Amino acid sequence: MPSQTEAWGPLALRPLGSTGLQVTPICIGAASLGNMPETFMYEVPEEQALVAARAFFASPLNFIDTAASYGDGESERRLGLVLRELGQLPPGYVLSTKADRDLQTGSFTGSQMRRSVERSLRLLGLEQLQLVYLHDPEHISFAEVVRPGGPLEVLQQCKAEGLIAHLGVAGGPIDLMIRFVETGLFETVISHNRFTLLNREAEPLWEICARRGVAALNAAPYGSGILAKGPRAYPRYMYDQASPDLLQRTRQIEAACQHHSVPLSAAALQFSLRDTRITSTIVGLTRPERLAETLELAQYPIPDELWDELGVLFLS
Repeated sequence: MPSQTEAWGPLALRPLGSTGLQVTPICIGAASLGNMPETFMYEVPEEQALVAARAFFASPLNFIDTAASYGDGESERRLGLVLRELGQLPPGYVLSTKADRDLQTGSFTGSQMRRSVERSLRLLGLEQLQLVYLHDPEHISFAEVVRPGGPLEVLQQCKAEGLIAHLGVAGGPIDLMIRFVETGLFETVISHNRFTLLNREAEPLWEICARRGVAALNAAPYGSGILAKGPRAYPRYMYDQASPDLLQRTRQIEAACQHHSVPLSAAALQFSLRDTRITSTIVGLTRPERLAETLELAQYPIPDELWDELGVLFLS
């Protein structure tokens, strides 16, 4: 793993908000390692996931993100197998996970948050979780989240007990994410699919994070795949069928990238990486080769002319 002085570009360590942790600008997302074909439209067998996870821990990237809901614990279980092989979470690496509602019953209570945290500790084989996110709070109301004895209070209790070192929030609706950031109780925030070449809805969230010193993490820069594979190969955005308008706009973006001999996926990734408000960009991992491919895309030369064209296309 690179040191602060040795690192450069997509490997340069940077502060993760006020946590005291140092992370690379690229974070590996472990959702697909949990084998979620209903979400991603493909399967990831256990051995493939283990090989990919082992490759991550041998790579120059130091930041990986999972969740209790990814495969209903399967992503954490598989990562836990590799952590046990290593004997522990290697020094200098940062692993975050997320506390989730019960996927069978839909329960999103304070007691469910504790069960989620305790299961994550067990599956990962850790005594403490470095960073835990309140995940997808849009499934209940803000008032239910912050009420006495509710999900947020219990996660704070878990932090006070030492089960969690740092607390973040991860979800969809931007107005709701801003409301949580404004509580001052979260050190990091994740937004997904809302800051891409096709969607810049997360702009106000990045602004408030920058003002408050909260680490902003941008997940799914490829819009769940369409900006990596292209609209013909993968006509889906945010894990669902893309609208005709999105498909047309993606084709225009793809054509502009081809005109400048730039891979669509390189432009999509660097769109997030070049924004100084974003601490780290979360990119999914399904196979070990993806690590080298991602680093190559992160460093692919992109002319200013292409960024100018993409800006015009977004506004058109």
